[in-house]
Parts: sequence; structure tokens; C-alpha cells
Amino acid sequence: MKARSNRKALNHLQQAEEDPVEVLLVEDDPAVLEMYRLKLELDGYRVNTAVDGEDGLTKASSLTPDIIFLDIRLPKIDGLEVLRRLRAADKTRNIPVIILSNYDEQDLVARGLHLGAHEYLIKARTTPSSLSEGIEDWLKE
Repeated sequence: MKARSNRKALNHLQQAEEDPVEVLLVEDDPAVLEMYRLKLELDGYRVNTAVDGEDGLTKASSLTPDIIFLDIRLPKIDGLEVLRRLRAADKTRNIPVIILSNYDEQDLVARGLHLGAHEYLIKARTTPSSLSEGIEDWLKE
């Protein structure tokens, strides 16, 4: 399994040199942000970050990333409102958004998916490696 993972990472790194996947990570916890950012960058992704919902919306619009990882509980504008606005704007409507949250209440999960998130992940069950490995599949959806 490890050899397969290493081959997959190597293939991704070779592809990233040609046309890197742009990731926007919207997370207000500096330690969590750094943990995911570091792994994604090591795997060859180009990572931009935002620490609140307002900055996340601005960067999503100006950078038009290939994929967005979005926390729910954010300063200024919460993640569900960010997601609603992303889906309402022509420029960001089709960008895959993966919610990455500490909160797993059914109503939040249902609202996030109803608003157009591709998936709702719980941070405690999502390693940086699993996040990185899922990107290619989410981009195909």
C-alpha cells in the first residue's frame, strides 16, 4: 500500500510541475491550516489560504482555484454563507467545494450538501494525506 501511495504521489508531482492544481484552504485555526497546507504543498499542489470567510470569498473570486476546502465556523462570514455565495456567483459556481469541519451535526452536514458542497469531511477523521489523495477524485466529479 505504501509503495502505491508513493507512486501516486510521484505521478502527481510530475503532473504538478506541468500544470499545478490550485487549492484554496479556508481555515481560521493556524495549526490546522498549516498542517493541511504543508502536506498539500509537499504533494505538489499550489495552496492559497484564507483565515476568514470574507478573505475566502475574495480569494476564490480573484484566484478561481481548482478546488476549495472550507471550514464552517469562520470569522466574519461563516462557511455555509461562503458556500452559498460561491454557488451564486458565475465565476465560482462550478468550483468543487469540500467542507472540512469539526462539527458533524446532521443539520449542518445536510445544509452543506444542500448548498452544493461535494463532500462534508470531519477534521478528526481526515488526515492531511487522505485530503491530498482525494483531490484528483473530487476534481473529476
